[in-house]
Amino acid sequence: MMEMLIVLGILMLLVGLLIPALTAVKNIAKETKQKAQFSTIELALAGFKNDHGDYPPSDWALGANYCGSQKLAEALLGWDLLGFHPNSAWRADGLDATDGTGTYDPTKSRDLDGDGIPDTMNERKGPYLELGTASAFKLRDLYRTNPNWILAPDTYVLCDAFTNNKIMLAATGKTARAGAPILYYRANTSQKMIRGIYSVQDNEALVDMKERADGREHPLNWTDNLYQFFYGTANTTDGIVGYIQDPKIEARPWPYRPDSYLLISAGADGLYGTPDDIRNFGN
Repeated sequence: MMEMLIVLGILMLLVGLLIPALTAVKNIAKETKQKAQFSTIELALAGFKNDHGDYPPSDWALGANYCGSQKLAEALLGWDLLGFHPNSAWRADGLDATDGTGTYDPTKSRDLDGDGIPDTMNERKGPYLELGTASAFKLRDLYRTNPNWILAPDTYVLCDAFTNNKIMLAATGKTARAGAPILYYRANTSQKMIRGIYSVQDNEALVDMKERADGREHPLNWTDNLYQFFYGTANTTDGIVGYIQDPKIEARPWPYRPDSYLLISAGADGLYGTPDDIRNFGN
């Protein structure tokens, strides 16, 4: 009897050691997959810039319902996943700048060339990502119980490889595994200060929605001292280096990738601004 208890104790100890090891291996595999996804997105953004002259915008204003992550999904897949229209006004409702349907409504747009295909479809570019591997989900499906729809619920975002959430798709009733939305910030290359080059507000509303949904605070949204966590401080001798700040540049706070864009995955813990984040900048 004693020998059996000893054997069981050893087995329990081995299982206790094995489970964390398996979890670590699983996370490493997903980190590798996430880095590969970022590489694919970067190639797609290069194609977008080649066609349209610049990277897609990421700006968000208080009271608006369309932010950086949503605009990234529109640029690479199209507002309705059928390709990007060059006359997009970057609106959550898919209408053009004059409230018309000349961009994303293929059933109502003109057919001037008489080929039976609405011109809006012929004018589109992309999609720049393969839809089957893009991991695009509507906000409504990701956050079905969100009590406050800050952002338009029927718009898409690209999600990361850490598929920790089981969701139900409203359109089909089927279930799927989804990660956290990928945050996208475009650099304002005309600015010469870190706070002008990148705006933490570009995805603040989306991070706030995720906080409400999972009941956890995300460091990326900390507002202490005017978003000191995100930007760092003007005093480079106090040892506080911001999340997007390049520590190699000592003369003044300066961001990584000041001439392009930033991509952020929340990592295995699902929190933006923690050490396990996967980013296209920094370490």
